[in-house]
Amino acid sequence: MLASIWQHITKRRRKQFYFLLFLMILSSITEVISIGAVLPFLAVLSAPEQVFYHPLMQSFIYTLESKYGLTTITEPNEIILPVTLIFIAAILLSTSIRLVLLYVGTRLAHSTGADFSIKTYYHTLYQDYSIHIARNSSEVINGIIVKTGAAVGIIQSSLTLMSSLILTIGIMSALLAIDRNVAIIAAVCFSIFYLIVVYFTKKQIKKNGQTIADNSTLMVKSLQEGLGGIRDILIDSSQLFYTRIYQNADLPLRRAISNNIFMQNSPRFIMEALGMSVIAGIAFVMIQKEGGAEATIPVLGALALGAQRLLPALQQSYLAYSNINALKASFNDLLDILEQPLPSYINKPRPVPIKFQQEIQLKNMSFSYSENAPWVLKDVNLRIAKGQRIGVIGVTGSGKSTLLDITMGLLFPSNGEILIDGDVITAENRRAWQAHIAHVPQNIFLSDSSIEENIAFGIPKDEINSQQVKKAAKQAQISELIEGWSDGYQSFVGERGIKLSGGQRQRIGIARALYKKADVLVLDEATSALDNETEREVMKAIESLGRELTIIIIAHRKTTLKGCDMLIEVSKDAVKSWKT
Repeated sequence: MLASIWQHITKRRRKQFYFLLFLMILSSITEVISIGAVLPFLAVLSAPEQVFYHPLMQSFIYTLESKYGLTTITEPNEIILPVTLIFIAAILLSTSIRLVLLYVGTRLAHSTGADFSIKTYYHTLYQDYSIHIARNSSEVINGIIVKTGAAVGIIQSSLTLMSSLILTIGIMSALLAIDRNVAIIAAVCFSIFYLIVVYFTKKQIKKNGQTIADNSTLMVKSLQEGLGGIRDILIDSSQLFYTRIYQNADLPLRRAISNNIFMQNSPRFIMEALGMSVIAGIAFVMIQKEGGAEATIPVLGALALGAQRLLPALQQSYLAYSNINALKASFNDLLDILEQPLPSYINKPRPVPIKFQQEIQLKNMSFSYSENAPWVLKDVNLRIAKGQRIGVIGVTGSGKSTLLDITMGLLFPSNGEILIDGDVITAENRRAWQAHIAHVPQNIFLSDSSIEENIAFGIPKDEINSQQVKKAAKQAQISELIEGWSDGYQSFVGERGIKLSGGQRQRIGIARALYKKADVLVLDEATSALDNETEREVMKAIESLGRELTIIIIAHRKTTLKGCDMLIEVSKDAVKSWKT
């Protein structure tokens, strides 16, 4: 799993992780120094004479006086202050390094999580249309927004585990230097306890992690469905039904989270009691030895400080390990999205449109959505000349929209070919064909931004051609309405265009297509929300654009198809065409 994470980390982040590893080692060294400093500090407090007359201390004092002239220490009590200051400095240095380590580690984990989230969204947007229609959007949204947190949690827990292990090794090295037997006894007791805890909780934590992963997707799905169908919910008074769906996903998720939190944090309290008991037992044994309390206090103080640092490090190691197990299921779901293959044209500039001067041809074309699914279209043969107005009719579910999706290169035929001026459309040249196309669906997607930004959809605000926006709005018969608003083209449409009527949204969709200056215009029930008079004006405006523009229209009203050169009827049995 960690190898999978490392594979998706950028070179810049990897360098930052190496720096973080250096900080971990440095933090461990400063911890050893701070623990080592407590022994002379307590020795000075309990018996300054022994420390003062120790050969090392005398050599140190002599060096300071003879070479640097920095000391005038002549009495044992005079070493208490400098040793105290040195001990305080060691503690402050250790704490400072740990704070820096915490800051850098947290920032790096969340920055890497942001990289994953962006990369996941990036990969998703480049997936083939067939994948998008086959997958529930709640899985993708949950993966990008929610389950990215699993990556952050695993990275942060891995860093914590690594840091705690390095710190534990450093602390144990210091304790072994102070008293080998005591250090080994303490290490064995603490290790056995945590191994027992891991053995009994590992499976349950993984199971809870899977529950969290599954139900977080169901929560997003229930929210999307409930808020997406709010009109019907209000009319049908079905709020309780959708609340229960959400509740059935939310409660198990919260229980699983709370159970994991309890299992991850409860060992800490037992360890504190166990640690204090072990120290008390060691103190009792050591004080019985020769030298009594005077010899025992410095060693015991160092061991107590070491244990005070060791126990949190062990708890953090266990917490990090169990957290990684809890997040595995969510991270694996994220990894499935993150490792989606990218198309070959990625990072390449927009292609030059392929040659289109003669016709669009569907040759012996058949399509089904999967190998075992029935044929949606079978043995279709069509020719659409450049500049023609084509009307597509058929009952609901007959495959009209699928036929347009194939014509636009969103879907590839299961059998047969689509050709433009005799050239077969493939994955390699599909984008070059789509550069000719502007699509106006029945349900227009509008972002919560200005009218101008919605007409020039996908264009950075500072690159929008305002005159072209106004021209497209005029051709779509909506310019007078927009210019009558106080903010004009800077008016905001609200989420999903909620501040606009259905007819206004569709006219903005048509204006968006015209802004693109495409020479193939596909209208999929695009005028269904317009009244007859507005529809006639819109179609008249589109007709006036000239015969350089090829128009394909799906519509149920015969008046919409009145000016078409050819009609195509799509049914379950066949696709027929005739000139009008």
